Amino acid sequence: MAAFGRSNIFAVCFALFLAFLSQNAHHDSMLEGVPSGKTRALDLSYAINDKLVPWPGDEKFFDAAVNASVEKDGYFTRSFWMLEHYGTHLDAPAHFPPGKTTVDQIPVKQLFGPVVVIDVRAESGKDADYQLAAARIEDWEKRHGRIPEGAIVLLRTGWASRWPDVQKYRNQDAKGKMHFPGFSVGAAKLLIARKVSGLGCDTLSIDYGASEDFAVHHVSLGAGLYHLENLTDLSELPETGAFLIVAPIKLEGGSGGPVRVFALWP
Repeated sequence: MAAFGRSNIFAVCFALFLAFLSQNAHHDSMLEGVPSGKTRALDLSYAINDKLVPWPGDEKFFDAAVNASVEKDGYFTRSFWMLEHYGTHLDAPAHFPPGKTTVDQIPVKQLFGPVVVIDVRAESGKDADYQLAAARIEDWEKRHGRIPEGAIVLLRTGWASRWPDVQKYRNQDAKGKMHFPGFSVGAAKLLIARKVSGLGCDTLSIDYGASEDFAVHHVSLGAGLYHLENLTDLSELPETGAFLIVAPIKLEGGSGGPVRVFALWP
């Protein structure tokens, strides 16, 4: 029995080793296919300018000025000022308590990971205040398998179709309260248990628009996850099989900042 047990252990370890090599080879092959076009590469970030949708109450959010021009100086440079949470941006854990990690301190390994896309366009079309439930994630896992550790989970609501119309994207009522879909606390807790690296959405906030306590922010950022907000149209992304590269500004002490997000898939 002892010999049989050792043999089984060896077989399992060898199988895991082969799976590791196969996964790395798959990722290497996917990266090598980018220049040739064999690998799909999609930019999920909006270009930064002064015409994006700001958070209500943010009167000043972006400004750029020419420092040197080709005509006058022989070269071109600008200076710019912007809020950390404007346009396509990343929320670092320090953005909401009990989170403490600033954007420059996020472990590099958390900025790369397999993509999990939860498509709730049908639900969001019927209910602007829709919140992703944990049961909906479990349904996804029944079809695609358990969400892998280190995954980056994106909520596809279809809200990007309203961008950059401020009124449609914020969807504020007569009292100024916004209405757009988001994650629920239950969903966030389940994803934390799955040990994912981050959450993303094609709306202004991970929390649904009418939230007053930003409970999902507190729970997920407090657990060390980060958020990607105001992502572009996610309709081309498969529900599984893609890989995400998250490249935020490395702003020392930042609560977040603008981010470039790339998706790759065969």
